[in-house]
Amino acid sequence: MDNVSKQQSDMLDDIRQVMGMNPHLSLDELNLVIQRRTADRNNQPNSDFCGLSPTQMTNWLYAPFGELSEITISPPNGLSTSPVMRYLALILDETMSQDGSFKATAKGNLPAKLVKQATALLPEFAIAKFDKPININEFGGSSEEKFNALHYTRVLAEIAGIIYLKSGRFHVKKAAQKQYQIHGLNAFFLPMLEAAVTGYNWGYLDAWDDHINVRTFWVFMLWRLQSHASIEKLTEEMCVAFPDFLNQFPSEKYFSSQEQLAMLIETRFVERFLQFWGFVTVSPRSMLDNEKVPRTVDLQQLLNQTFKFSM
Repeated sequence: MDNVSKQQSDMLDDIRQVMGMNPHLSLDELNLVIQRRTADRNNQPNSDFCGLSPTQMTNWLYAPFGELSEITISPPNGLSTSPVMRYLALILDETMSQDGSFKATAKGNLPAKLVKQATALLPEFAIAKFDKPININEFGGSSEEKFNALHYTRVLAEIAGIIYLKSGRFHVKKAAQKQYQIHGLNAFFLPMLEAAVTGYNWGYLDAWDDHINVRTFWVFMLWRLQSHASIEKLTEEMCVAFPDFLNQFPSEKYFSSQEQLAMLIETRFVERFLQFWGFVTVSPRSMLDNEKVPRTVDLQQLLNQTFKFSM
């Protein structure tokens, strides 16, 4: 609030100075001066935003997926290391082998055959280096309900308009079938990614309140994490850039608002977005002498191939 008040005061001083030097300015001319001065200020680097200007930050927070500036998003050279895309390939291949559709379970989930095939892919992913039992592993399970990464993929494919469930069967749209035949899996990388960052509810698989929407900041967080690979630093930068966001967290006896934000970023952004896609791996949570050990993030080649910032 102090920063905003100072900016308003500085702007008023500028306007007074302009009017003092040009007392015969018309209202339209004065408005034009104000617009130019405001634009100049909005395009100045802001240290609270790690050097971004308010204009650039506004773009990253609110622009449509295809209109983001200073970032190029492209399908990577290969998709074999991306769990989400490999699971999508299993779904598409099963559909194509059965003339465009296959039977769902009684609950409307993917059949056990696909779940088993998806589970068998785990050793091929970077996340496999962290040996976890299947019953607590998000990259394997006995059913879709117990296999978060696979369920996430199916939901994204529905949001992206690639598959749909009708009359107890999963169908792939005719247009998607044609795209797959001509362009292969690459045709769906950007639509699936757009679904993940614009249409998917990041609170779907956890117990945090849905209204605490960290998804809004995904480009900024990605830029910062790509530069230092530290969840701790990223959390500090988020606190400086968006201090009001901390007010959305409930008062907690055991965790401060900043600690809750760190846990939210770990869960929704790092684990269940970047890691599901194969962009990063993150070490499991662990304790040393009753203190939480900082988690390390390993940036994968897929991340650098997909996102290129021109800052």
